[in-house]
Amino acid sequence: MGVRPQRGEGDGAPMDLTGFRFDLSPSDVPTSWYNILPDLPEPVPPPLDPRTRQPVPPEALTRLFAKTLVEQEVSTERFIEMPGEVRKALVAFGRRPTPLFRAMNLERYLNTPAEIYFKYEGVTPTGSHKINTALAQAFYNKREGIERLVTETGAGQWGSALAAAGAYFGLKVRVYMTRSSYLTKPYRRTLMELFGAEVYPSPSDKTEVGRRFLAEDPNHPGSLGIAISEAIEDVLKDERARYSLGSVLNHVLLHQTVIGLEAMRQLDEAGVYPDVMIGAVGGGSNFAGFTYPFIGERLRGKSETRFIAVEPKASPSMTRGVYTYDYGDTGGLTPLLKMHTVGHQYRVPPIHAGGLRYHGVAPTLSILINHGIVEPVAYHQREVFEAAHLFTKLEGIVPAPESAHAVKAAIDVALKAKEEGRRVVVAFNLSGHGLLDLQGYREYLDGKLVDYEPEKLPVEEGPPV
Repeated sequence: MGVRPQRGEGDGAPMDLTGFRFDLSPSDVPTSWYNILPDLPEPVPPPLDPRTRQPVPPEALTRLFAKTLVEQEVSTERFIEMPGEVRKALVAFGRRPTPLFRAMNLERYLNTPAEIYFKYEGVTPTGSHKINTALAQAFYNKREGIERLVTETGAGQWGSALAAAGAYFGLKVRVYMTRSSYLTKPYRRTLMELFGAEVYPSPSDKTEVGRRFLAEDPNHPGSLGIAISEAIEDVLKDERARYSLGSVLNHVLLHQTVIGLEAMRQLDEAGVYPDVMIGAVGGGSNFAGFTYPFIGERLRGKSETRFIAVEPKASPSMTRGVYTYDYGDTGGLTPLLKMHTVGHQYRVPPIHAGGLRYHGVAPTLSILINHGIVEPVAYHQREVFEAAHLFTKLEGIVPAPESAHAVKAAIDVALKAKEEGRRVVVAFNLSGHGLLDLQGYREYLDGKLVDYEPEKLPVEEGPPV
């Protein structure tokens, strides 16, 4: 027979969680998305036709995207109303709002005067922030009579989210998954297929683009750029299909601002305003979703918050790329976008942060980098996994390899605050859990994790297009 705990040790004794966790009710989920376009210090350069170098009119993009999404892409309204059906889906299926935590154990371990907060998007059904835009995109496509959505995915988080959204709104979904992740993250594929999606390793034998890359290298690890090319080629062969993108474009980043808008209320409840905000960047969706509402405040002269965008050294588009027009995909099927890029032909090494294996970043984020509003930093994957290991032991959450980049930067900022002896409020987006990414952690624990340092980037030889 066990020993009954004394009052205060259990048995319903109240716990003091003051200052540890900050929750909102479903009624607090935002009713509008924040659009950064009217607050940017300069307009976003238009996409260009690669043949004529002339701006592509928005209506030309409706063959790829739902009409409403194209309208949102170019809208200059600061706030765009969220349809009731999308808001309901975010609550009932996407499990919003998500919690904000203070990382007290990490603070104590680091012995830092910094206060560290993180928004945890890993509680969503597919384990990351990606469901926020997946549900919105699926809704608009369904409303416009589209039957099938096609997309790419790196680590599998975006593919899982779109597969789930397709199941919710009754749409067929096909996913081209980068081959390196397809082979090392089989349970992501399983999750997508459970939701009813078709999943192919990219490069695949299903498209002309895929067959071309396979002919060059049968063991090609793939990249987000190649997978995008395959998805677009697929869509252009089927009038009933449309393309869904998980990052980079403004309408995608717009949908993710539910994260930052919730965080504003939660940090206010905590009685703090962030001095530093941090997020990982592949194309920019989780970083933008978390920070853009706060960046808008800074752009309007209401704050002096610093914003740190973190990328892998293996794909250093922000820290080593150039700001120029480039294709959004490796196969050269998209219009040209002006962005920070390492070149669409750059072969991204097979790091475990599959969602960060992209050659460019969002055009809106590129502008913010150019104006010094956002500060980019880059890390090797071993130091990132080391930070994630520490966070796991102290806070009980295994970060996705992508999110682990933000963890590493938050630790560095907190240690700098300790060195300088000053209180700093740090907030980062823990954009997903890593429970389906444990192969990378296995390699880390076994001492087999490899760092990749690009010897020479294509853009160092001149513009990529």
